[in-house]
Amino acid sequence: MITLGFDTATHATAVGLRLADGRALCERDDPAPAEHPGHATRLLSMADELLGRAGIAWSALDRVAVGVGPGRFTGLRVGIATARGLAQALSIDLVGVPSLRVLAEAALQSAAAPGEGVLAVIDARRGEVFAAAYMPAGAAGAREAGRERPLHPHELGDILAMARDEGLACERWLAVGDGALRFRDYLEAAGASVPPEGSHLHRPDGAVVCELAGRLAPARRLEEVAPDYRRRPDAEREPSQGGDRGRGTSIERAPA
Repeated sequence: MITLGFDTATHATAVGLRLADGRALCERDDPAPAEHPGHATRLLSMADELLGRAGIAWSALDRVAVGVGPGRFTGLRVGIATARGLAQALSIDLVGVPSLRVLAEAALQSAAAPGEGVLAVIDARRGEVFAAAYMPAGAAGAREAGRERPLHPHELGDILAMARDEGLACERWLAVGDGALRFRDYLEAAGASVPPEGSHLHRPDGAVVCELAGRLAPARRLEEVAPDYRRRPDAEREPSQGGDRGRGTSIERAPA
């Protein structure tokens, strides 16, 4: 099965192509922090470049996979709208993949030591983060613990405590993602280690999006693949509400 996967939940644009023989090709666009993200202008051209390198046509695709967040509102809208459009135009399967899981999976596969869990942290802006803790669970996939709301950085230690309470008992924790870089001090104070700033572990990997899509059941309808915002856009928030911080609940799940 040939899968095109991409993630636009962060400042970067990550695209991957997984071929029928298991080989994977990747492209990334990493604009400087002060530059505008290139999701809308670069995504389709990057995908076309990958298909050209592989020598296959768009019509050869069997599945499109997309990171559904949480992350930046505009990036998620661009990525999911593009994925829906491709799936509909090509009459192929569409799969949504959690963006936090994409970050964690790459670290679990390539960097986490035995007994070490991974805390994936995405910068939610406004001085907040999206985060979830993961540990490998054999053939069943990675187990997850987190909150379905944005967090203040001082709550990152609470996520690790929650993970222990829910059976994710790890000797050490590795924190990855742009949120881990921004709030390194909070994480290190909580006992987690953070890779250097230039590490690839802090950026989503399009090949991992494709790989995870192979483990998840495809959505039956395009509308089932929707952005995981975890809070409402500013235009929909009332000044008196002060956000959605009190509505979170703990979660623990394993992929199908």
